[in-house]
Amino acid sequence: MRYLEQNKVEFSYPNLRLLFLNREDFHLRFFRLALINILSNMMVPLAGLLSVVFLGHLTEIRHLAGVTLSTILFNFIYRALGFLRLSATGLTAQAVGRKDREEVLLIGLRSSLLALILGLIILVLHVPLRNIGFSILSATSEVKASGLAYYDARILGMPAALLNFVLIGWFLGREQSSKVLLMSAVGNSANILLDYLLIVRLGWESMGAGLATAASQFLMLIVGLVLVVREVKLKEILAIANKVFSSSALKDTLILNRDIFIRTLVLLLTFSIFTNLSSAMGTTVLTENALLLQVVTFAAFAIDGLAFATESLTGIFKGEGNKKQFVPLLQIAGKTSLLVGLIFAFAFILFPNTLFGLLTNHIDIIDRLNCYVIWLLPVLGFGAIAFMLDGYFIGLAEGVILRNTSLAATFIGFLPVAIVAWQFHNNHWLWLAMSSFMAARVILLAVQVPRTLKN
Repeated sequence: MRYLEQNKVEFSYPNLRLLFLNREDFHLRFFRLALINILSNMMVPLAGLLSVVFLGHLTEIRHLAGVTLSTILFNFIYRALGFLRLSATGLTAQAVGRKDREEVLLIGLRSSLLALILGLIILVLHVPLRNIGFSILSATSEVKASGLAYYDARILGMPAALLNFVLIGWFLGREQSSKVLLMSAVGNSANILLDYLLIVRLGWESMGAGLATAASQFLMLIVGLVLVVREVKLKEILAIANKVFSSSALKDTLILNRDIFIRTLVLLLTFSIFTNLSSAMGTTVLTENALLLQVVTFAAFAIDGLAFATESLTGIFKGEGNKKQFVPLLQIAGKTSLLVGLIFAFAFILFPNTLFGLLTNHIDIIDRLNCYVIWLLPVLGFGAIAFMLDGYFIGLAEGVILRNTSLAATFIGFLPVAIVAWQFHNNHWLWLAMSSFMAARVILLAVQVPRTLKN
């Protein structure tokens, strides 16, 4: 009724029916995007799991250990450079909302140029980066040798991987999740097939795993470029090429990327401190917390699918000047994200032996996990809302808010409690620190929402 009164719509059956149809269309639009994003995201851990299976069945287990070691370094690089996808989504979605095709193309070109430059720099500097990374990571010489072989092969795909970040973000900003799904399906399927060919059939071990990943990234890039070429003509690119280096637009893009980069580094720092403090409490605690973090990471793949949908629609609504849609979007995204997070938490709380048994066969570790599994409720509950709000502010291209709230959540919400946990060597306090970090992110982001709703 309030909606009808505010918009002076006559209360009649046809208008009421139209209102419900619009709401239904809105929900279908959100869930269609979210579902495709979730499917695309879930292919990543599946492909990684099958790679582990191939390596794990080799005679020498050092190849699996080496690849696992090297993957830590790649995960850090990819997460740190994830701003390429995030900024591309938010800026593109806003341009789509304004129906500014030229700006949509310029955003894609600027972001791609930045990704290519960063990819080539990393490729040129891969030896010193490798030396620094492996000097920090401890392992036997045999394991390190396998890790180095994997690193040297996989690094060849770095430019393609970063360009894929941009293409995925660009497609998501245009509500073209089906294209992202196609890219992901081709890339991950190729990775699995090449893993089998190079590891099992040709016996190239860890180097084969690295080459398989690098080649699959280039195949994924080719699919993405073909999809772009089918709808963007060369003459359109040539017509706007001189505007790619527009000082104001380029500056805004770099500032947004900088802020999201800092935000991401802060998040990585928080989880690194958590892991290091877990290690300081002993191997058993480290193992328990690593398993619980695996659950959080796996749940994040599903929750991120909802956050990606939130990013796309928020940016489009902002570009359209349609802020009235922000509240219903936040409601449906928030409720669904919270539900998904709690489903994962309750599943492991109610069936710990069965589900953790899929991750490890050490019964003593599983029994001890029963003491800490309850912490999944606040971590995934608050975390799900925090991921969703991250998507909302990314869609608005509010990099400063994302940067500042992450810094505050770490230094105010996490570190003080983590210090207490370290002083008393208490794992419950450590999980309280992670829970308070997630809760702080939610609170600090939520208090900024009302400002974004004003006309």
